[in-house]
Order: sequence, then structure tokens, then C-alpha cells
Amino acid sequence: MDSLERKLQRWSEAQLIDSATVDRILQFEQETGKGRRWPAILAVSFGTLMLCAGILLFVAAHWDDLSPASRFTLVLVVVGVFHLAASLLGQSVNALGVALHCAGTAALGGGIFLAGQIFNLEEHWPSGLLLWAIGAAVAWLVLRQWPQALLAAILVPWWIGGEWYVATERYFGAWNIAAQGFLLLAIFYMSVPLKESNRHLRLGLIWVGALLLLPFIADVAWTAEEYRWSWRRETALPGSTALIGYLIAYFPMLIFALLTRKRESIWMFAAAAWVYGLSAICRLGRVEDNIWFFLWLVVGSCLLCLRGVRDNRKLFINYGVVIFSLTVIGFYFSEVLDKLGRSMGLILFGIIFLAGGWLLHRLRTDLIARAAAAGGS
Repeated sequence: MDSLERKLQRWSEAQLIDSATVDRILQFEQETGKGRRWPAILAVSFGTLMLCAGILLFVAAHWDDLSPASRFTLVLVVVGVFHLAASLLGQSVNALGVALHCAGTAALGGGIFLAGQIFNLEEHWPSGLLLWAIGAAVAWLVLRQWPQALLAAILVPWWIGGEWYVATERYFGAWNIAAQGFLLLAIFYMSVPLKESNRHLRLGLIWVGALLLLPFIADVAWTAEEYRWSWRRETALPGSTALIGYLIAYFPMLIFALLTRKRESIWMFAAAAWVYGLSAICRLGRVEDNIWFFLWLVVGSCLLCLRGVRDNRKLFINYGVVIFSLTVIGFYFSEVLDKLGRSMGLILFGIIFLAGGWLLHRLRTDLIARAAAAGGS
């Protein structure tokens, strides 16, 4: 599809066809090719994953028997072979070339850390992540393939988080600030506008954000308890260091959203306020005994559903319903179940589960219908 888009763009620039014809051709190819392409994409992705796993297992099994020179040569050969195979095979099967280039960039990370182990270099593991991120960024600039950009979008925040962890590991509860930044980043990726330009990269960012949303909500909640007690310790995080951490965690994404999304950036500012409020509320007491924590999660789920209805994003609606359901279940087990007998508690939970599940399904269906009727982007 990428080669077809390039050809159509070249024909359009040469004024051989107009833009309306280009749109019709792309729509036709997407509608006719969607059903038959996914088995090939699945086969290529799974085959590449198995190939990488097999190579890693082979290297791990014989690693102790190799000399340092052989180890370093093997690392270079593994990285080079993937990219060379991608250059040769990608001309006939584009998806295979993209997958092998991605495997080569992934192998680069392993090569960087193995090289550090081989030569007993000074241990500062975030520098390895930085080199890996630079490699992914350079690969994207050269190849212009979306998996390289997606890897860079994952590795750069990972490197920043690693530098923060190393710089503040002697301070108690400092990771909570990084967790807030990662949670806001997950929301930022999840809310990427789904446009035709760079569609695969946008989908990848959306799913990365969706997969990381719930884990980082839990991370912010539990690390806030450590931060709550940090002021009583001699290893409390200094105010100047905390300010730098908050600036790094919040401002880059807010400024980028303001520059790229204009008026729609108000949702990112609302998300930033919600993330900071979540951390502040969780510092008030134990999470499982904090009623404000559960209420704040309900507020977040309602905001997600509202955004989903407004922009016709079913993913937001589904996640909002899931967070609301988990909040109700968590509140029941932490606040209600202990006050009832075992049998009565299970009976009531069963009733709530069945009735609440039916009501939430009806609500979710109604919200999705309203979003489709509104004709959001």
C-alpha cells in the first residue's frame, strides 16, 4: 500500500490524475485488500518473532563457550544480517522487509547491552537506551518505516525514565513523579488523532498508550504512598530536583499538544490535571481505604467516555467503561465485603456483577451509538 500511495502521489503531482481519483483508488484498495492482507501480516509478524526468539535462544545456549572477540562478532553479524535480509527480500515482499528491519533495530538494543557486558564497560544502563533510541531514530530517518518511529517513541521516554531513576535512586518515593509522566504519556499516545497520514504509526501509538494506561494508573497510585512518607526521611527528594522532574514529566507533552492540536489540546491539559490530582489524592492515605481515590477514578472514566462520544472514539468509551467497572469492584472488595458475611458478600457481589454488567453494557452501547450519530472525527 505504501508503494501505491507513493505512485499515486507522483501521478497527482504530474497532474495525470486529480485528488478525488486518488482518494477513490485508495478507498477501493483498502476495502478490497483488508480481508486478504491480515493473514499475510500475521504470518510475517509471527515468523519474524519466532526467528528473533530462536536466534536469542541459540546465542544464549552457546554464549559461555564463545570468546569475547567471537561474542562481539556475533552481535554485529546478527544486527547486520537482519538489515541485509530486509534489503534483499523487501523489494519483493514489502511487509517482510519492514518486519526484518524492525527485528534488526530490536537486535541493536541487545547488541549494545551485550557489547557493554563483553568489554566490562562502566555501568550506566540508561546510556545504552539512549544509543538504542538514536539507532531507531536514524533508522526511521533512513528507511521512513513506521516501526522504527514507534520504537523511538518508546525508547526515548524509557531513556529519560532511566536517567531519572539513576539520578534519584537514593531518594525515597522519587519514582512517583516519573510514573505521572509515563501515565500522561500513555494518555497522550492513546489520544493521537487517527488520520490517514502515518496511519500505521498512529495506530501503533494508540495501542501502546492503551496497553500502558492501566499499569501506570496503578504505578502512580502505589508509588504515591511511598512519596507520602518521604518527607519524614532524611532521603526526601529535594524541592529543586522535584521541580525539574515535574517540568520534564508534564511540560514537553503539554507544549507539543498545544502546538500540534491547537484547541483540542484542552483535553491534554485536563488529563494532566487529572494525573496530578490522582497522585495528590493517593498521598492522603492508603489507596484501598481512600474513598477519594475511587471517586477520582470514576471522574477519569467519565472524562474518557465523554471524549469518546465527542470524537467518535470507541476505544475511549470501552476504556472508560472498563475503568469504571474495575473501580466498582475494587471499592466493593476494599470497603463493603469486609462488613458483610462471607455468603452474603458473595451473593451481593454476584447481583452487582450481573445487574451492573448488564447496565454497563447498555450504557456502552448507547454511548457508541451516540458517538456514531454525532459523526465525530
